[in-house]
Amino acid sequence: MGKDPNKPRGKTSSYAFFVQTCREEHKKKSPGTKVDFAEFSKKCSERWKTVSSKEKVKFEEMAKTDKVRYDREMKNYMPPKGAKGGKKQKDPNAPKRPPSAFFVFCSDHRPKVKNDNPGISIGDIAKKLGVMWSKLSPKEKAPYEQKAMKLKEKYEKDVAAYRAKADGGKKGGPGRPVGKKAEADDDDDEDEEDVEEDEDDDDDDDDD
Repeated sequence: MGKDPNKPRGKTSSYAFFVQTCREEHKKKSPGTKVDFAEFSKKCSERWKTVSSKEKVKFEEMAKTDKVRYDREMKNYMPPKGAKGGKKQKDPNAPKRPPSAFFVFCSDHRPKVKNDNPGISIGDIAKKLGVMWSKLSPKEKAPYEQKAMKLKEKYEKDVAAYRAKADGGKKGGPGRPVGKKAEADDDDDEDEEDVEEDEDDDDDDDDD
C-alpha cells in the first residue's frame, strides 16, 4: 500500500538541514564518490556537536520556516475517505496553497543569488536565502509578511468557494484565476512548489 501522494512532506529539522549542507560540501569535494551512509551520518552527528550556537541559528531558522510550511499544509490536508493510500489524485482545479513570507522573499531574491553565484547548487541557494532571511529585521520582513497574508486571505476565499462548489455538486468547472492579480498570485505559488520540488529532486540524486 503506497502512501498518500497528496500528504504534505514532513517537516525538516535543523539537524537535517545541517546534514544537507554537509552532503553538498561532500559532493563538491568528492564529486561522483559513493557515500557510506552509516559512516557519513556518524561524522555529521559528531560535527553537529561541535557547531556553536551562533552557527546553528541559520539551521534553526530554516527549520522554523519549514515547520510553518508543514503546519499550514497539514491544516489544509484532507486524507482520502475510505481510500487506500496512493489512490486519491489531486484535483487540478483546487486552489493552490499560498507561499509563506519566507517563500515570497525567496521568489524575489532567488534570481539575484543565482546570478551572483553561477553554478550554485539548489541546496546552497536555499542555505544562502535562509541566512539572508534570518538577518532581516522585523521591519524588513514586514512587506513579505503582508504580501503572504494577502495571498493567504485570497487562498482562504478561494478554498471556501471551491468547497461550496464541491458541496453543491461534485462536478465543478475549471476554476481559472481572473485578472493579473490572480495570475501573479499563482506565480508565487509556483515558486514555492518549485523550491520544494527542486530540493526533493536533489535528495533523490543523492540517494542514487
